[in-house]
Amino acid sequence: MSIPNDYASIDLAEAARQLQQAAHDAQVAYDCISLGNLDWAHTNAVTACAEAAAAENVLRAALAAREGQPT
Repeated sequence: MSIPNDYASIDLAEAARQLQQAAHDAQVAYDCISLGNLDWAHTNAVTACAEAAAAENVLRAALAAREGQPT
């Protein structure tokens, strides 16, 4: 789904994809902890955090576009 405005077209599917990746990487981090591999757990936790932040940015832009504010 896209939200058109004067500035850009926001693709909400990208936010959904980023959140799915964040959930997957969080699960991998959890599994790595249970296996005792803290290095991989840390790597996947950081990646999950970055993906969640990216999804938040897309959603903020979509909300701003919906309200007619520049992004």
